[in-house]
Amino acid sequence: MRMSYLSSEVAGQLIFCVVSFYLLKFYTDVFGLSAATAGGILLVARMVDALDAPLWGVLFDKTHSRWGRSRPWFLWLCVPFALLGVLTFHTPALPLRGKITYAAVTYVLCSVLYTGINTPVTSILSALTPDPRERVTLTSFRMFGSKLGVLLVNLTLLPLVTLLGQGSAQRGFSRVMPLYACGTVALYLLAFRNLREQVSTRLEPLSLRQSFAALRGNVPWLLIASSSFCFWIAFVGRITCAPYYFEYVLHRPRLISLANSMDVVSLVGILFLPRLCRLTSRAKVWAARLAASVVTQLVLCLAVGHSAVTVAFAGWTLGFLASGIAMAMPFSLLAESVDFGEWRSGVRAAGMLTAIGAAFCLKAGSGLGGALPAWILGAYHYVPNVPQTAHAMEGIRLGFIWLPAVFYLLALLPVLRYGHYEQMEPKIRAELEARRSCLTVQAQGGDDVSRR
Repeated sequence: MRMSYLSSEVAGQLIFCVVSFYLLKFYTDVFGLSAATAGGILLVARMVDALDAPLWGVLFDKTHSRWGRSRPWFLWLCVPFALLGVLTFHTPALPLRGKITYAAVTYVLCSVLYTGINTPVTSILSALTPDPRERVTLTSFRMFGSKLGVLLVNLTLLPLVTLLGQGSAQRGFSRVMPLYACGTVALYLLAFRNLREQVSTRLEPLSLRQSFAALRGNVPWLLIASSSFCFWIAFVGRITCAPYYFEYVLHRPRLISLANSMDVVSLVGILFLPRLCRLTSRAKVWAARLAASVVTQLVLCLAVGHSAVTVAFAGWTLGFLASGIAMAMPFSLLAESVDFGEWRSGVRAAGMLTAIGAAFCLKAGSGLGGALPAWILGAYHYVPNVPQTAHAMEGIRLGFIWLPAVFYLLALLPVLRYGHYEQMEPKIRAELEARRSCLTVQAQGGDDVSRR
């Protein structure tokens, strides 16, 4: 089960990592859009897409199939998602207005389908096991899969674009993306085949009113969602500006693939996550990693003079090490917020809570994380593929260093309150088990009466 859960995250990252790390650079330097236009597309597309997260959540909670609620979506959406991933990096010969329309439409549809297929990866967790420790372990496997997918893409994408493009980046992207798409489909089908929803819960479709009832008064969910939203602004803003920073500030464009591949070091923290959570509270582990993420951004300020590349690379790498656990923790804790919602309202709306708490926050946060650096570049008069002015260099540093630092700090603030609700979890779990046992007995009694 753990390896199949891991494969579901690798599948999504084969497409989504290319979007997160390289789409802005693709739009400005390959497709020929201005930085301001590209930033506008990123923001509008992500905001439009983020609005569909609650709709997906309602749809998931209404799903009733022989495969469960979350699992069938791996089967139904894997091919459409992979196809839109290919089309997003296609470069048709169109006038400027046509290019803008094509980029916006394909990106929106790709992101909408990613929400549809990635949200079940989160929502299925609460149905795979009721054990909070096993949920943390499964989340660690999921994050391992995420980093594995990111590493694979970052190590292979640009070399393959160069190799298969034969001097044309447009041709290269159009030939590489179908390869990743095939891997995406195969891995999602593997997850569909092997994962099973085992936690006994009410499987009748929930109404819209019932789904939203699980949100009311769910303070731990609100804390998780608000922190996650700020985290994704910081994380995506950081990786969006990285290619510009390494090419124009450090004058080391060849380091971009290696730098992005250093995301793999976050596995060190993720592998120790279950043990850390046994030694101390999850809230403390989460808060410590967000605080460390702020500090690593400040390390980048020391990258001046002859030691600039070494210091910048060290700060960049340490940032991945710190943010790995900060990224993983909300996915695990959302399952606990599903339990809290059921305990408080009597409704187990895993689809709604995870669609908004994970997918919406990721999409909306990533949208702002991609748009804000693009707008900063535009405001500081960035011009692609030429030496940058001192003013433009200042804008690159602002987007790469200070924007992520501020939002990592904002992500830390809600986490400082989460410890209180973590202490309530044993009581909530015991009461839910008692309620379910009572309902099972009542159902069995009803069956006995009907037989008589």
